[in-house]
Amino acid sequence: MPILTESGSALTTFWLERVDSTQKEAGRRLENTPPPFAVVADVQTQGQGSRGNRWEGEVGNLFFSFAVARASLPDDLKLESSSIYFAFLLKEVLARRGSNTWLKWPNDFYLDDRKIGGTITTLRGDALICGIGLNLCSAPEPFGIVDIDISRKALLDDYFAILERFPKWKQIFRKYALEFECNRRFQTHFGERSIPLEKAVLCEDGAVECEGQRIYSLR
Repeated sequence: MPILTESGSALTTFWLERVDSTQKEAGRRLENTPPPFAVVADVQTQGQGSRGNRWEGEVGNLFFSFAVARASLPDDLKLESSSIYFAFLLKEVLARRGSNTWLKWPNDFYLDDRKIGGTITTLRGDALICGIGLNLCSAPEPFGIVDIDISRKALLDDYFAILERFPKWKQIFRKYALEFECNRRFQTHFGERSIPLEKAVLCEDGAVECEGQRIYSLR
């Protein structure tokens, strides 16, 4: 049965025991529920990851999606960089709690060299749906888990409080640019190609320039 967050947030939150995908469920609810709202699940059976991959939903981890009106987004945010924006906001919440989690361009949460979560965004008419998965307590190999002890509710309360303010992209980018160097040992995907980020240049709108190409997040 859906309940509201207890933090006083204006974001209506539907807590579900089991769902195929919070991202799909948020899309279905958009037909009758105006944004903003969020969907959180105890178990997710068909989580959506990047490039059509599935995100395994083990019990105790965090799976949620939220829908916001496109018009409510910061006016300096390029839509193609939405996944960076929303992922970095959650990364900031984790950092304030003592986590060393960092954000791999454009949408993956990492701890050292292990992926612990990810973000995906999709446009649905005049709404943007953002889905986030984060390993709080367990993960299959070769993935990792977050390095702090925090409940799903506490993390979401902190995160949704930030979403009510929608910081400017410029504020987020300034901080993200400082830690972009963590990406140098990794690569990103563009179409069917894997492109090293060793010499990538981060652009002010969130794109990266690699091998003569300007690449935006398509997630």
